[in-house]
Formats: sequence, C-alpha cells, structure tokens
Amino acid sequence: MPALCLLRLPLPRLLSWLLLCICLLKGAATQASEYRQLPPASPTALSTDWLIHDAARNRLIFYLPGYHQPSHAYYQWVRISHNQPFPLSFAAQPGLSLFLDNQLVFTASASTTYAFDLALLLPSQLAPGRHLLAVWQPDGSPALASFSGVAAVASASATGLPKVAGLALPRLPAPQGQNVYLGFLLLLGLSYGAIRSTYQPGLARIFQIEELFGVSGDQSAFLVKPAFSLLNLLLVVLFALSFGLLLTAIHTDLQNLPLLRQFINVPESAIVGRVVLYTAIITSFVFGKYLFLSLMAYIFGLQPLVDVQYREFLRTTLLVGLILPLVLLLYLSLNGTFPQAVAWAASIAIGLVLVGTVLRVARTLHRHASLLNLHLFAYLCATEVLPLLVVLKLIVFTY
Repeated sequence: MPALCLLRLPLPRLLSWLLLCICLLKGAATQASEYRQLPPASPTALSTDWLIHDAARNRLIFYLPGYHQPSHAYYQWVRISHNQPFPLSFAAQPGLSLFLDNQLVFTASASTTYAFDLALLLPSQLAPGRHLLAVWQPDGSPALASFSGVAAVASASATGLPKVAGLALPRLPAPQGQNVYLGFLLLLGLSYGAIRSTYQPGLARIFQIEELFGVSGDQSAFLVKPAFSLLNLLLVVLFALSFGLLLTAIHTDLQNLPLLRQFINVPESAIVGRVVLYTAIITSFVFGKYLFLSLMAYIFGLQPLVDVQYREFLRTTLLVGLILPLVLLLYLSLNGTFPQAVAWAASIAIGLVLVGTVLRVARTLHRHASLLNLHLFAYLCATEVLPLLVVLKLIVFTY
C-alpha cells in the first residue's frame, strides 16, 4: 500500500521522496562503515613465546625448547612507552645483558634475581611503541623460565629503593624462599641429631678432626671399614642435601648443562624441586665415583688402591661437608646487605671443600704408594685432578 501511494504522487514530489531516501540510505551506510581505532595495548609482562635468530635465512623464528638447540640470545617483540610501566623480573648470571632495538640497556653484575621497570630503561631517542627486546648471555644460555612480570615499581616504592632510569635493582629473595631454606636447614639439623643418637660410635669414627690431620695413632681405622653401609648412605644424602641447598641459594643453575636440560626441566622458582634434583645429582656423583675409580684403576693396573682411595674420599667429603650448612646460614643472613660478598664467600667455601678433598686423598695415596712414581701421579690426575677442574668450572667459575 505505501508503494502504491507513492506511485500516485506527482512526478516532482516522487523525485523528491526518492532523493530523500537515497540520502538517508547513504548516511546510514556511511555511519555503518565508520569505525573507531582501538586504543593501543598497554605494556604487560613478557609472553612465553621467544624468538631466536635463524642465521641461514637471516630472520627471527619461534624458539621451540624441545626442537631447537639452546642459544646465547633470545628475542621478543614488546610495546614500551615512557609513561606506562613495564615490570620485569628475572634471574641472571653475571654478564647477562638486555638490548632494546640493539641498544644495550642493562648488564647483570652479580648472580641474583633482578626486578625493575623496563620502561625506565627505554633510551630517550627511541620513540614509544613496538621494540625488539634481546636477552643475551655470552657464556651460556639465559634462564628463560625465570622471566616474568612483577610489580617492580610498587615493590621499589614500598621498600624505599630509588627509581632511577638505567639502575637495575637486585630483588631480595622472597620470604617464602627464606622459609624453604630455613625449613631444610632445620631438617638437616634434626637428621644429624637423629643419626648421632643412633650411630654414635660410627659417627665419632668419621667426624674426628685429629684423625683427619693424622694426629691420631689409629688413623687408618676408617679406611678398613666397609664404604657402603647404611650410616654412610644416610650421611651422603645429608651432605648432598646441604650442597644442593647451597647451590640453589647462590643461583648455581645446573640445569644449564646441555645434557641435563634434555631430560629434566625444573623452573627457577621451584626451590624444593631444584633442591631435590641437585641432591639426587650429588648423591649419584658420590656413589658413582666408585665405579669411575674401579674403571680407571683397571686401566692403570692399580686395583688395590680403589678401596683406600674411595674410603678416604668418602670420609673427607662427609667431614668437610659439615661446614656447608653454616655457609648457607651465613649466606641467608647477609645476602640482603652484602649480596656480592657473600656470593663470593659461598663460592670460595665450595672451592675449599672440593680442593681440600682432593688434597686429602692425594696425601693418603702417597702413604700407600709414593706419588713420585709417574704412573701413580698420572692415575691421581685422571681420577681426582681432572674431575676437580671440571666440577670447579661448572659450579664455581662459570656461575
């Protein structure tokens, strides 16, 4: 009916109605086709997707942990502006560096965990927007699992720390981390006390300072006892636990070993998991050394020295390992005030434990057969000196 009414109108009025309808339809179409640009996304924490450089094709590709080999440098596109915070938290070894569009903005000077606002480190000549963040570790691989976003600005304000561009502030260990370490130390103390009350004669035979330095006349009493006993097993586990606690506290990440990383991946924040992992590795190393000594003694034709050498290694390791809980307690007490000094002190203590064990084993072997014999000296280098250098490189000098 409305269409018939329009047809009955005069031609001028009909044209006017058609023109008005066309204008209305055009305005509606124009309004429907308009859109408002979305506001730019605010900076957030880093994503879990990292990029690596494909040298063959000269481009960045997604990094797949189970497929690609570990790299020294990893990349990620981020949106940063000077007036919006970009909180960043990560665990770093000395030398780890951050770059924004190939410009150096941060270098880690100590082995610790850092938390700061990345927007404060944005160079003034770089415009806000999309930038390429590069994480580079010259002598290893960065711990990508530790990179996350935290309220760095809020925490810095709450603790009274200065917010200065270009200054990366070390983040102190969280209270829950301290509680975990103290809980393990309490477990160590209770375990040593239980073993002392149960195996007092055997424990007294091992932990005698005068026997260690040869003052006692019955110096060889332990060397004729069986090396594999329940008491020794328990003491080795406690030594490995204290050593694993200290390595975890000073951020010595054994997961960076390429062979280990192919099978086990424990996050940086999983303190209990890392301690258990390191305890298992150290326990396997202590007991596995007997097989290593047996193999090397068979090659050198010195099988009679295996039992004496291993028992001396075991006794000295257990004795000097008593200082590790004290070192850990000292580290937890002073890490907030002198982080670099106590890290060096902990590394020196670990080095003294390892070097002192080798020197004591060499002294005992020299009593049974003179080390002036070139054949025996070569055997000592193969079984003690070379493994010592490898362990020192992995634990002390690298991290």
